[in-house]
Amino acid sequence: MRTIGIAAARRIALAAQGFSDTPATGTSDRGRLRRVLRRTNLLQLDSVNVAVRAHYMPLFSRIGGYDRSSLDDAAWNPGSRRLLVEYWAHEASLIPLADWPLLRWRMREYADTSRRRYRRLLERAPGLTDEVRTAVKESGPVSAAELEREIGGSKTGTGTWWNRSDTKHACELLFAAGELTTATRRGFQRHYDLVERVLPPEILAQDPPVDEAVRTLVSRAARAFGIATEPDLRDYYRLSPERSRAAVNELVEQGELRPVTVEGWSDRAYVHRGARTPRSVGARALLCPFDPLIWFRPRAERLFGFRYRIEIYVPREQREYGYYVFPFLLDDRIVARVDLKADRQEGVLRVPGVFAEPDVEHDRVASELGAALREMADWLGLGEVVVGERGDLATGLRLVA
Repeated sequence: MRTIGIAAARRIALAAQGFSDTPATGTSDRGRLRRVLRRTNLLQLDSVNVAVRAHYMPLFSRIGGYDRSSLDDAAWNPGSRRLLVEYWAHEASLIPLADWPLLRWRMREYADTSRRRYRRLLERAPGLTDEVRTAVKESGPVSAAELEREIGGSKTGTGTWWNRSDTKHACELLFAAGELTTATRRGFQRHYDLVERVLPPEILAQDPPVDEAVRTLVSRAARAFGIATEPDLRDYYRLSPERSRAAVNELVEQGELRPVTVEGWSDRAYVHRGARTPRSVGARALLCPFDPLIWFRPRAERLFGFRYRIEIYVPREQREYGYYVFPFLLDDRIVARVDLKADRQEGVLRVPGVFAEPDVEHDRVASELGAALREMADWLGLGEVVVGERGDLATGLRLVA
């Protein structure tokens, strides 16, 4: 079995994710979006907006400044030709329309698990899901809050975060079951509609067998990662171990995946047959915590020697690096951690803390990071970069930012 060095494995992974692609000059933002999606296959959604919402950032990390409305149009503008649709892929995600049928088996399973999860709700309000369907059919696209006012629905739970209504739960059950989808978002609030009014008939008509769909999903993950272990591939679409292992074995038999050993990895790895190994990678990118390159933390640690934990839920006094920390990729290494906040009221990009990884050249990292932060501030429409006091790169960064 071929053995691959860790430096080569990093280059394979970065190339697969698009970090060695030449800039696409003269291409529309929609065209560049398609190009990135051919690499990543999906964009994870997250509600945190302290710097920029998670689904916008992976495109910026790979192509630089672009008009975020082009992504909104591709996902949520009813008047634009839709490229993307929301569903549970790697968590809540935007996926290409063509991939929605690959998750229909999950919709059926989620329908069953959701009915068990919301059993008490369905017993207490047995006609609620039918009422929601009817109301969405008559009024959609419609938000859960609007449905609550129309249908009613008692509040459940305690605290602000978990105080979601029965109506909202019913919407989520029907979304998970593939009966409703997101037609549009306003202020990032989901507006539901019937899938048959959002998705094209040719997409709705497809329902591949489970094993075929899972095999295709694992193939998508393998192409996106370039080189990965089976648990890495499994995590991309949150598949079960049994299904993932069976699909990997089939893809090996078909010659799409080639088993290899990676220096320092205890598990067997697999290289996709389309993977490239560039001689070098000259990347410079800030990575949001939910970027596909690093979202599976064990893989990030194996590839880059980079142990990363998001600290949003850690009490302030116990945080090591900050609230919302962006790893900074330079060439083929992660060289720094950058705590970022978009202060929209003051019109500045704040950097409360910035920390170098071991054995990096501080002056070069500060210079390259300063340029990357100015590009990000321009993209977000913020006037300047303001660097705080925390971290061993703070002084050097203030000189160049």
